[in-house]
Amino acid sequence: QVQLVESGGGLVQAGGSLRLSCAASGRTFSQYSMGWFRQAPGKEREFVARISIVGGRTSYADSVKGRFIISRDNAQTTLHLQMNSLKPEDTAVYYCAAGRSSTTDTTAYDYWGQGTQVTVSS
Repeated sequence: QVQLVESGGGLVQAGGSLRLSCAASGRTFSQYSMGWFRQAPGKEREFVARISIVGGRTSYADSVKGRFIISRDNAQTTLHLQMNSLKPEDTAVYYCAAGRSSTTDTTAYDYWGQGTQVTVSS
């Protein structure tokens, strides 16, 4: 099993940056593909970014492409999301997730963190 704990959320002005982290427990972190998802009030949870097991492959939602960067450190069992040029529409609770397949489908991920709030003011 993998336990995930997100951190790094907060309030930031539009145009600013935040770096989210996801600390994973357990020695099996390196066996999982990882993803970031977000959920805004009244909306469904949506894919943000994903990264393969060894970190060689990444992909992003069109809405964040060129602004967000996903990375992982298997030695430190940590996942990161660097968010730049933030917009008010990026406001949401951000979740990290671990799964056996690298996919944009939320149902394919087995483990989820509790989420961290990101609020971008205009």
